[in-house]
Amino acid sequence: MAERESGDGAEAVRPGGVALPGGGRTIRVLLADDHQVVRRGLRTFLEVQDDIEVVGEAGDGDAAVARAGELLPDVVLMDVRMPGTDGIEALRKLTALDSTAKVLVVTSFTERRTVVPALRAGASGYLYKDVDPDALAAAIRSVHAGHVLLQPEVAGALLAQDVPGGGQGRGTSLTEREREVLGLIADGRSNREIARSLVLSEKTVKTHVSNILMKLDLADRTQAALWAVRHGLAG
Repeated sequence: MAERESGDGAEAVRPGGVALPGGGRTIRVLLADDHQVVRRGLRTFLEVQDDIEVVGEAGDGDAAVARAGELLPDVVLMDVRMPGTDGIEALRKLTALDSTAKVLVVTSFTERRTVVPALRAGASGYLYKDVDPDALAAAIRSVHAGHVLLQPEVAGALLAQDVPGGGQGRGTSLTEREREVLGLIADGRSNREIARSLVLSEKTVKTHVSNILMKLDLADRTQAALWAVRHGLAG
């Protein structure tokens, strides 16, 4: 068992994780929410999962960034509205620090003006706090595996809005290979996974992604994924 330590009023576990029967290690999770009762509820549920280990807690964005640097979690569960540095700014800081942690936003804020900045800041997923506990555990496993995950209600809210470059006519300029790549982006695949699936180099995949964004006049992969869903190219 990993050694436990305390600090800032929250229990933590030193980096290392717990070995699982048959190989592998637990998914190390950091909880970042300004409400202690929420953190306690999340911890209580997650601690009964054999493959998930809660390694620490943070009550604001600055503490979340600091704890992530100390504890090296695999996944951070992050609220977006917290005192001081909020979750979105904390996301940007983690990205700037080249943190390997995947950030799964778990919040009660559903407005598009909150969802889009969180995804652009680097969130790997976005869930509402009323998500089913088992679905939350599955989401943690999914983002840890490298997938991008949006709760259906979140995706629906985004798709209800106009996406820049959303005209179908623009899509006709895509090559067949670019359409394949776009479909895999919508499926949440990383460049490495797309390269493996299509038997291409990562460099070639990056070129295809750049061409897709340019041809569709889109800003990022999130907009590309939404465009693909809207125009029937997803899964």
